[in-house]
This record gives sequence, structure tokens and C-alpha cells, in this order.
Amino acid sequence: MEKVTIDELAADNNPGGGEDTARRVGEALETADVGLSHYQLDAGQNLSGGVHTHMDQEEIFYVLDGTVTFQTLEGEVEVEGGEVVRFAPGDFQQGKNESDQPATLLGIGAPKPSTDVRVPQPCSACGESDTLRFVPGDDGMVLQCPECGETFEMPG
Repeated sequence: MEKVTIDELAADNNPGGGEDTARRVGEALETADVGLSHYQLDAGQNLSGGVHTHMDQEEIFYVLDGTVTFQTLEGEVEVEGGEVVRFAPGDFQQGKNESDQPATLLGIGAPKPSTDVRVPQPCSACGESDTLRFVPGDDGMVLQCPECGETFEMPG
């Protein structure tokens, strides 16, 4: 058994969310099969750098308080304190606190090691894929077509 106190965990920067918005609870608990993060989002902060999906992981977000708006390819969904939302592998989403009050939530991802994260962007090289995958490049992350392997710089 492992036990941690969330307030005692070091705050981590979250891509797109700003500084000190995430606490990696799963890492502190040394989980092997499930990821768990605690997020504190101020007004205007995001959970991620943009709309994305995990092709190999489902995600669940439990909003403890406040309201988080999830942008999907079908539109927006508001999730309020006490509500839970699930995204299956392949469901594109981005969570953002669009209110003027803070929002606190837990993010759960399983299985834990997600290695296939994609954005809804077609490949301009081959036209065979409507998504691009995040992969490590020489100077950080790049986007790669899962069909032809062509790489593209991350949009600035």
C-alpha cells in the first residue's frame, strides 16, 4: 500500500496549462497500470496544449469543484463539480477552465504508459492519415504521419 497527501506533492508544469497546475499522484504512488493526476486550473488555463487523443488509453476526468469545458470534435461539453466524463481511446478532447473561478479535478488514464498521442491534423505529405502522432525529435517533440512516417514541426 502507498499513501500520499496531494498538497504535499510538488506541483508540475502542465503542457498548455501553465506553471504549477498538475500534481502527478500516480507517480508518487508508483502506479504501474494507471495514471492519476490532480489539476488546479485557474481561469483560462488548459489541461493540455491542444485538442488531442490517446489511441492507446482511455481518460476519465472527475471535476471536484468548478467547471471545466471540454472541446471535442463534436462541440463543447461542460463538466461541473461532482461530475465525471470519460473519453475512449481515439476520442479527441481538450479541457479548459473557461470560467472566472478556479477548477480542481482528477485525471485518470489507463493503461498508464500512453505512447500513441495524436492531433486531428491530416498528413500533407501523403494524405492517407487524418491524424498526426507526437514523437520525440532532435529538438523536442515533432508530429509524424502514422502512414508514411513523414515528420512535421510542431505548430508555434
